Amino acid sequence: MILLSQALKLFRTVSYIEGLSFILLLGIAMPLKYMFNMPMMVTVTGWIHGILFMLYFAVLAYVMFVEKWSFTKALIAAIASVIPFGPFIFDAKLVKQEPNIKSM
Repeated sequence: MILLSQALKLFRTVSYIEGLSFILLLGIAMPLKYMFNMPMMVTVTGWIHGILFMLYFAVLAYVMFVEKWSFTKALIAAIASVIPFGPFIFDAKLVKQEPNIKSM
């Protein structure tokens, strides 16, 4: 049982960090690039977000296997990762569905 909760905790942590990196990329780095001619911010933030995005899917696959998530649930988690604020919304729904998960 401990392994299952550790998998969910890992997924939620990676999800929050990936979601935050996406918000930073869209909300800060891209405006700096296009309004103030600072393309390096998109390069750095985009690179970090890309790594976190791949990590998100690796952890999602792990959680899908360990927690025995349905394909539909995993697909919704995958779609949430490409929508701004999507990981946060998915996490809120996950907390409601899973009684053993506490809010972060």
